[in-house]
Amino acid sequence: MSTALDLHNPALEVRNLTCRFGGLVATQDVSLAIAPGARHALIGPNGAGKTTFVNLLTGVLQPSSGSIWLEGQPVTRLARHVRVARGLVRTFQINQLFPSLTARETLVLAACQTGGSGGTIWRAAARRSAAQARAAELITTFGLDSDADRPVRVLPYGKQRLLEIALALACNPRVLLLDEPAAGVPEHERHAILHALALLPEDMTILLIEHDMDLVFAFASRITVLVNGAVFADGTPAGIAADPRVRAVYLGEVADG
Repeated sequence: MSTALDLHNPALEVRNLTCRFGGLVATQDVSLAIAPGARHALIGPNGAGKTTFVNLLTGVLQPSSGSIWLEGQPVTRLARHVRVARGLVRTFQINQLFPSLTARETLVLAACQTGGSGGTIWRAAARRSAAQARAAELITTFGLDSDADRPVRVLPYGKQRLLEIALALACNPRVLLLDEPAAGVPEHERHAILHALALLPEDMTILLIEHDMDLVFAFASRITVLVNGAVFADGTPAGIAADPRVRAVYLGEVADG
């Protein structure tokens, strides 16, 4: 990954983003630019508004004001599936997998959908063949070979989290939002998550939302801190680690916002 990230042409940008639920302001005038190929982490204590922010980015929620830009194009009012088609893909804090499908079936299905629908039977067959090849590639990359043909419901939770990251990659993202990939994963399995993150393509822009600070500081080249729905601090990992205000905010905080 290049060390000279281009913030003049951000891959993902939000401008003055605000989300209100009645009298509650969940996101307050957030502006943030993420450079192409960045490894950017979003952190914050309980109630910070991180999940709300990701839901705004992906179209699960609509903002009260402000705008969202993907590779220079406005996506603020676009439907979720349109954002995915344009390359903005997320994983979820709680797995969103089909428990009765195998890992291989899950990845083939996602890769087929990414390839589109319609056309002749020959084109459909070619798409399925390409999807099977892509699924096999992802299974190997994420170390799922021995579990590929087992139902998702019987996989260890750490393997399910790896599968969800692989599933996101099957959608060909250019900007990938990882919502707490280590959440609920036993300590002895977390190294596999960090290894998986290291395998992500260098030209892919990553926004990581995470509470595991070891994972954050091992992965991110820039960190933004949210507090009460607003940007509280932004900087390099070293700068954030040295900020006494950030340490004070995090004292005793371990749950998600």
